[in-house]
Amino acid sequence: MDKTDFYRTLDTAPMVPVFYHADLPTAREVLRACYAGGVRVFEFTNRGEAAAEVFAALVPFAAKELPGLLLGAGSVSDPRSARRFLRLGARFIVGPQYVPAVRRVCRLRGVPYVPGCGTVSEVGRAQRAGCRVCKVFPGEVLGPAFVKALLAPMPWSRIMVTGGVEPVRESLEAWFGAGVCSVGMGSKLLSADLLAAADWPALAGRCRACLDIINGLKH
Repeated sequence: MDKTDFYRTLDTAPMVPVFYHADLPTAREVLRACYAGGVRVFEFTNRGEAAAEVFAALVPFAAKELPGLLLGAGSVSDPRSARRFLRLGARFIVGPQYVPAVRRVCRLRGVPYVPGCGTVSEVGRAQRAGCRVCKVFPGEVLGPAFVKALLAPMPWSRIMVTGGVEPVRESLEAWFGAGVCSVGMGSKLLSADLLAAADWPALAGRCRACLDIINGLKH
């Protein structure tokens, strides 16, 4: 994959669902619903014993059924896990913190690495190592004011935020108004009630509504 595909796709569809489920049929339906709602970058997190097994099955499913969807692995904190998910077909790697060894693995494979950063110094360190997008995390602790303050002296920074983002206009306006390039959303978007009801059309509609708000804010 040309790494620029990831950055172009992220610019076009700047909302990334962040999700893990041990049940493969459920994970497939979530992927399908998010795709129907306009999602084109999806982060499946390494947060359970079945993560690699489910991810391995989702990769060919997405390639066949969901053209143009970039499926990556999140919550990756060590090089061994990075190598494992890259072997399984991850199109990008996301971590909760910046790990130089993970960055080296991703650079060797030519795959984008989006590290979690909680300070201006961490963002700078990741940028100097070649990370084009940094994830501000945890967003609910740092808040939009942190992003705005960071961008004042470092306006070239491309910031994703995960944590503290809600699928409503007020929250999206606050984050994109502060200057983020994209947002990641987990349980606020992929809520337990929708999953329990298997209400996939409602999930697709929620994704579409969020992307419509975001696109309106960015243009």
